[in-house]
Parts: sequence; C-alpha cells; structure tokens
Amino acid sequence: MTTIRRFCCDDLLRFASVNLDHLTETFNMSFYMTYLARWPDYFHAAVSPGGRVMGYIMGKVEGQGESWHGHVTAVSVASEFRRQKLAKKLMNLLEEISDKMDKAYFVDLFVRASNMPAIRMYEKLGYVVYRRVLRYYSGEEDGLDMRKALSQDVEKKSIVPLKRPITPDELEYD
Repeated sequence: MTTIRRFCCDDLLRFASVNLDHLTETFNMSFYMTYLARWPDYFHAAVSPGGRVMGYIMGKVEGQGESWHGHVTAVSVASEFRRQKLAKKLMNLLEEISDKMDKAYFVDLFVRASNMPAIRMYEKLGYVVYRRVLRYYSGEEDGLDMRKALSQDVEKKSIVPLKRPITPDELEYD
C-alpha cells in the first residue's frame, strides 16, 4: 500500500528516478531545501511499502488579497507507478491544504503547452487554462498557466481566462 507523507531531507537522496521524465523540471538541491524549509506542508512524497519514492509534489502558498493562492511547483510520478492516480492524490492533498489551512482563492500551476497527457489530467481534476505564457520554458516553449478555484473564490473570478497571451516578464511573483 502506498503511503503519502511529508517529504523529508532523506528523500532528496532517493527521488532521482522520479525526475527522469524529459518533461519533468529538475532543480538544484538548494531549491528543494528552500521549499522544504519554507513550505513543508506543501511538499509530500508517495512512498512504496519498501520505502521507494514513487512520486512527489512540491508547492507553496503566495500572493495577496484575492491573488492569495496555492502553487504547484512540481508534481511528478515515476513512470512505472503512473496510471495509479498518485498524481491525483498528491494534487488533491495540495488543494486541500491550500483551501482549508491557508484559505487560498485558487491553486495554479504551469505546464508545457506540448504536454497533452498532463494537460488532460489537470483538466480532469478541474483545472482550466487561465493564460498562455509565451516562451516560458527556457525561452523556447510556451507554458500554460492552469488554475482551479477554491472555496474562497465564490464567484470563480480567479479562473476567468485572459484574452491574450503574456510574456514571462509580465508574470507577477510574490
């Protein structure tokens, strides 16, 4: 049986196989450590009975006012553990923490515009394309900013799509 638990420092030495997918963004160790220290509630691992990291989700909470939101920085499942709804479980956990604990208005994430399997999965989870970010990935590939409204956003204002694409320098970071 799979266990979903908080990510811990030891996992940084055991999760490399999860990041082997060419569509998965990888970061340096200090980036992961920053998330682990600043947003531990948003960093979880799916672990096999034998202790193998099968997948993980890493995120944060950011913004102000009605832009206060949960953000999925990375969600990845090792190829041999896909099609078991692990990503869905990890996403649901981050959404629940964003909604119930931090009272966020929405959850957002960025995905490569060419990653149709991921886009379809996010759509099944209730995400919509909020906007296209031109040349978001390494200045080459467009990214899609996808969002899902949470209970604080009663009128669902956060998911009304923008009518035009934007460039990375137009993104607002907190």
